[in-house]
Amino acid sequence: MPAGFLTPRRIAIGTLCLIALIVSCGLAWWQWDRFESASGTFQNLGYVLQWPLFGLFPAFMVWRIRKLRREAAAEDAQRPAPDDNRATWGHKPVSEVPRPRPARIVADDEDDELAAYNRYLAELNARDQENS
Repeated sequence: MPAGFLTPRRIAIGTLCLIALIVSCGLAWWQWDRFESASGTFQNLGYVLQWPLFGLFPAFMVWRIRKLRREAAAEDAQRPAPDDNRATWGHKPVSEVPRPRPARIVADDEDDELAAYNRYLAELNARDQENS
């Protein structure tokens, strides 16, 4: 076993998964008894089949989360280390991030209010381009 395999957190998660399975199997047994009684219906039989699945779900989620974390760690190990001299944004260096195209200025013969708003946006874009 690797060092730190049985940590208190893992023991608690395993215990909770086991408790969920035991409780849900108890509820399935109760629904089976209800199904066999005189007032039992097929809905009770459906619950007999559902409760064990509900009890297994926490264990499935633990398994799935661990699998996704291992895959993410493997991807991070394969990814080349970023160059320390350049700032990065996401996975691309900032110098490779595409710049937005300048806004198209609308002719004044179109809607006056729309044209004024577009001129305002063009001014803001120009200021932003000067500052960056």
